[in-house]
Amino acid sequence: MLGLMQDYPLLTHTILDHGALNHGERELVTRSVEGPIRRCTLAELRSRALRVAKALEREGVKLGDRVATMAWNTERHVETWYGVMGLGAICHTLNPRLFAEQLDYIINHAEDDIVFVDLTFVPVLEALKQRLGTVRKYVVLTDGAHMPNTSLPNAVAYEDWIAEVDDDFSWKHFDENTAAALCYTSGTTGNPKGVLYSHRSNVLHALMANQPDVFGLRSEDSLLAIVPMFHANAWALAFSVPAAGAKMVMPGAGMDGASIYELLDSERVTATAAVPTVWLGLLQYLEQTGKKLPYLKRVVVGGAACPPMMIRKFELDYDVELIHGWGMTEMSPIGTTGNMKHATSILDREAQLKLKEKQGRTPYLVEMKVVDDDGKEIPRDGKSAGHLLVKGPCVSKGYYRLEDSVLTADGWFDTGDIANIDELGFMQITDRDKDVIKSGGEWISSIDVENAAVGCPGVAEAAVIGLPHPKWTERPLLIIKRDDGSAVDADEVLAYLDGKIAKWWMPNDVVFVDEIPHTATGKIQKMELRKQFKDFQFSN
Repeated sequence: MLGLMQDYPLLTHTILDHGALNHGERELVTRSVEGPIRRCTLAELRSRALRVAKALEREGVKLGDRVATMAWNTERHVETWYGVMGLGAICHTLNPRLFAEQLDYIINHAEDDIVFVDLTFVPVLEALKQRLGTVRKYVVLTDGAHMPNTSLPNAVAYEDWIAEVDDDFSWKHFDENTAAALCYTSGTTGNPKGVLYSHRSNVLHALMANQPDVFGLRSEDSLLAIVPMFHANAWALAFSVPAAGAKMVMPGAGMDGASIYELLDSERVTATAAVPTVWLGLLQYLEQTGKKLPYLKRVVVGGAACPPMMIRKFELDYDVELIHGWGMTEMSPIGTTGNMKHATSILDREAQLKLKEKQGRTPYLVEMKVVDDDGKEIPRDGKSAGHLLVKGPCVSKGYYRLEDSVLTADGWFDTGDIANIDELGFMQITDRDKDVIKSGGEWISSIDVENAAVGCPGVAEAAVIGLPHPKWTERPLLIIKRDDGSAVDADEVLAYLDGKIAKWWMPNDVVFVDEIPHTATGKIQKMELRKQFKDFQFSN
């Protein structure tokens, strides 16, 4: 016997409809690429998104066609997302930080039809245009006054383009499992792989993100959406913020500490989310200026492990709750968040801060376990580490145009991470499977060593890789990028680490470099470092 409930399809445009109807006056504030601050309401954004959908339909875009965006976080980018998806087309976010060869590959692999592009990235596409055989039109996200003299074929200014239609348009109707968005992973090996989100998965993920123990957004909040919309589905913020009716602040291209602080202060931002490098820039700015964060209540840090010193600075120096998060593009991307729970209330402040260093616990709709090499589940004791597996309605089961399933025989997705889970359900990533250092039959967590080293005065960034050793199989090499003007040396770094990590985890050597290579999403490229130091010989 089936239930007698309505069949209400979970479609992304229903989020915008809800926000516009019930919170239509709520603002979206953008630091525009052209310079000035722009403001619009949720009701106005919905109207413009309908015009985007109508203009795309007039261009011949139909259900299942791929429409790409290469843009900063702006209100124009948000309304483009909803317009594309509301038509039944697939919104393909392009990461402008990818190498030219990778962008060439993914645009052609996706067979993108139309590309929306910000002014900043017009030169990127101009350099590639001869190789992009499927793209027939470029919409530059600006107005006629700022439209560049571009060599992109059939290029048009966005504002002129949507001015040719009105908002008298009805969203299309289709199955909730219809593809809505496409985001390619920026792996360090092989070609990028496309993760294809459905309308259903996006809506469920937005609801999951707004659970109180995840992001917990409310209509009273003002959220600064720093995490790029081209990075792992924007951590659901383009959906979860309108769903909650919160104010949304978009930083555009202004990602430096001063620009971020200006928006945090002027827009009375209460919540925000970004990768650790952004927060390092903000903290440096705050320390240089002596300014405080009177309105900010919580900050989400993800994309890479959060250094312990960052947790302490936000929590102790600025009285801002820091929520450590973890996820993957393949997970839409939220997997865990480090909010405290009832059982942690008996812990003292120091123990809670230590617990926040872990990646956190799963919300409802994410299942997680750690298994050994034979696939047997490992006890949740906070010590036993193994392969981290996940499943849920927002977790990928395969990649775009790759027929083989990526799931285990019993339906789990192998994240490629090595982790442990403690008795309270808090998960801690100890390494990537391919990056874990195996020394004398034991595992050394490169992430823990890196996080400890970053706390040393004079150290801007740290990376640890395992290199061959005649006795121990592998030993850790610590690679340091100094702060500007710093003269910190190897002995000082090792002395700082003494007592902060296990003795046998201590790096055998420390080297200093001008730059540490990163992927397009800001993760350290361990493979490049292993190539760079493949001939390095330990002194002991």
